[in-house]
Amino acid sequence: MASTRDTRTVMIVDSEPAQQRFLSALASRGGWRSVIAADTDTALARLGTQDGMALDAVLVDQGVPGLPLGEFVGELRRWRPALPLIVITMRNGVEAAVTAMRAGASDFVQKPIAPDRLLGALDRIASPGGPQGELRPLTEKLRAPLAFEEIIGSAPNFRSALAIAAKAARARVPVMINGRTGTGKEVFARAIHGASPRARGPLVMVDCSAVSPGLIGSGLFGHERGAFPGAFDRQVGRLVQADGGSLIIDHVECIPLETQAKLVEFLNSGEVQMIGGSIRQSVDVRIISTSASPLDKLIEAGHFREDLFYALSAAQFTLPALSERRGDVGPLARHLLARIGGLPGMGPIGVTDDALRLLAAYAWPGNVRQLQDVLFRAAVASETDVLTSADFKAIEAALGGSASSGSDVAINGEAIGITLYLPDGNLRPLEEIEADVIRLAIGHYRGRMSEVARRLGIGRSTLYRKLSDLGIDTAA
Repeated sequence: MASTRDTRTVMIVDSEPAQQRFLSALASRGGWRSVIAADTDTALARLGTQDGMALDAVLVDQGVPGLPLGEFVGELRRWRPALPLIVITMRNGVEAAVTAMRAGASDFVQKPIAPDRLLGALDRIASPGGPQGELRPLTEKLRAPLAFEEIIGSAPNFRSALAIAAKAARARVPVMINGRTGTGKEVFARAIHGASPRARGPLVMVDCSAVSPGLIGSGLFGHERGAFPGAFDRQVGRLVQADGGSLIIDHVECIPLETQAKLVEFLNSGEVQMIGGSIRQSVDVRIISTSASPLDKLIEAGHFREDLFYALSAAQFTLPALSERRGDVGPLARHLLARIGGLPGMGPIGVTDDALRLLAAYAWPGNVRQLQDVLFRAAVASETDVLTSADFKAIEAALGGSASSGSDVAINGEAIGITLYLPDGNLRPLEEIEADVIRLAIGHYRGRMSEVARRLGIGRSTLYRKLSDLGIDTAA
């Protein structure tokens, strides 16, 4: 029986004393008691002890001495099949994560460890009422930069947002991206930087939702040593780090009012002054902000400065929820699976029409990120290289059998994910449909232009001419 929240216990399997102390202190912040094991043999031996029988979760570093990671996870699963396990991987340790999850790990967290992210992962896996099966969210984002021509979507509201983003990329103005969590705001922000004149400059990101409000200011502007309690060293701020490039401020709605005022001052002057410092430094940076909350309501409530909103939103657009563009689910799923198949430790993955029909019928409250997480978990767990509806049992259960072959979301034929009609019922212009087909092909074949031309039955020179004519060379 799982212990109560106040007495939850996690086994930390890590050989480095400093990391053990860090993880133990972090777990304690979330109400967890820690049991330490320095290697896999010790960890397995402790499963039968009093502490081991009271475990609610296991946290294991991929470099821990003893058994290889996959073997350790498999052995732990053999003795305690239901015990949740999180793997800590290196920064780009997707291959280790794939190996561990195929052996039965519940989730993975990458170094450097973000405290709130790890605590959130522990809380999710220990919560019996949360989503199960392939619907369990992943803690880490499977990041992969996309150019505008690789971003999949043909719904009119999505195409409108994409057009604004592509146009804004070529300008030098601040950009505000609105949308619910998981709609792809970070993907768009990175694409804007990649298509901008600043593409060769640095791209720096700060997630204001993952930082204590009191530390957001020092993260953006930097601080001198001794500027406040805990400021033991001088720290250069993100604005200076992004000089000559772009700064993505994710969850801008989380910035406290005091820091908002300082940000307005920077936007007016172009100069940064460290907290506790006296020197002002000129910085050339384009800010791309994202918000998951309606800022107009926050402005009315006095929680967000109106002058900051206007300063950050010279160009702005809203990304629609995935439920508002159901016709994009099929091509998105295929596109995401192509990218997942290219991850270390994975391989080519197909998907059947019955699986796509099931996916298209689901509401996707977590939007595109949830779709990607579901596909990743299903691909890792599948014993074949083609996903069928049997690989999505949690979604089938959530739908209660409401998905059927009569789904009104088209998934067959050459028009997969392509909107043929305007809102007034008339057909879209042929040029627009052709542009969508080319974009779809570029995404499906992952930018391999020779393959795109061959599959479309045209020459490379013709393809590039069409790209130029349709404006797909620098925009979507």
